[in-house]
Amino acid sequence: MTNQHGDFIWYELMTKDADAAGNFYGKVVGWTSTKSDQPGMDYRFFSSGDGSDTKDGVGGYMAITPEMAEGGARPAWVGYIAVDNVDASAASITSAGGSVLMPALDLDGVGRMAMVADPQGAPFYLMKGASDETSHSFAATEPKVGHCAWNELATSDPEAAKVFYSAQFGWAKDGEMDMGPMGAYEFLKASGNRFGLGAVYQMVPEDDHSHWLFYFRVANLDDAMAAINALGGKIHMEPVPVPERADFSLIAYDPDGAAFGLIGPMA
Repeated sequence: MTNQHGDFIWYELMTKDADAAGNFYGKVVGWTSTKSDQPGMDYRFFSSGDGSDTKDGVGGYMAITPEMAEGGARPAWVGYIAVDNVDASAASITSAGGSVLMPALDLDGVGRMAMVADPQGAPFYLMKGASDETSHSFAATEPKVGHCAWNELATSDPEAAKVFYSAQFGWAKDGEMDMGPMGAYEFLKASGNRFGLGAVYQMVPEDDHSHWLFYFRVANLDDAMAAINALGGKIHMEPVPVPERADFSLIAYDPDGAAFGLIGPMA
């Protein structure tokens, strides 16, 4: 499978302390860390070590600089979505009511990218890679430990979000699950119905902004929970069964407050 317009291809953590983040996620998810060779920036990679990563791994992370903090950056995970043309997609998103948070730029050997937000304010990156190498950061068709397993959008307006992402990336609704007072949890499929990529739902009242949440697969959820608690993280949502799978999922915060999800088996 090659990546197409609208596929998630990378995940990036902005954090206060890169060294501490590398240690935390290494123990929780099982990632190993390496530094990039990008000049003038301390950018690092997370690798699963399963042999299916790109040459750079499954995701990246970097410390928030003072300039980034002044611009409003805070600890968070942000996803990258592949597009055929970054500038055209950024213009289309702006026309649809979204916004450009970081204008398009080129990184030698990496590609062209821009940071944008949907009309409800959820940020993400657009990217056109410099190579044709297929990204397996999101394990779209089979479970892979250390890879993203699910992409979830909590938004202030699910109906408007579905219209937006369908127009921009070709995503389509693929059923739903009733969550009672919280409303519908609506599943999303990638363009061409190639695979399920995640879900969209009405954000809860305590959320102060629309956002994406990414679930990473671990070999054992009990061990991951123990590491989260031991290293200063916080479990936000205790494990719940994943429908039709022998897995459980949870939501947690890392020590700097970045939210993330985990999926995996329990003892």
